[in-house]
Amino acid sequence: MVKSEEKTLAAAIYVLSLFFPVLGPLIIWLIKKDESSFIDYHGKEYFNFIISYFIYTCVCWVLCIILIGFIGLAIIGIMVFVFTIIAAVKAFEGAEYRFPWIFRFIK
Repeated sequence: MVKSEEKTLAAAIYVLSLFFPVLGPLIIWLIKKDESSFIDYHGKEYFNFIISYFIYTCVCWVLCIILIGFIGLAIIGIMVFVFTIIAAVKAFEGAEYRFPWIFRFIK
């Protein structure tokens, strides 16, 4: 059973990422990862997500040379926003959310 505080902090990882993409989630994750496996899971999931979508964004910037990258950048921007909101809601409900299309660098 996940405690209310853990749910709130896990959701805060995602909500803070909308304003402070690296620093806010990193602080929460590093402070609470040893105390809560739920927060540790969401921290790892978020950073795998952000690293993966950074790679996709870099590829799209290269593809901007042939103009298709602009469409990819718009799609990635929408996906990042939507998936972050979904993850925040799922974390607040106490569920583990797995982002689609990410590489699992941090295990």
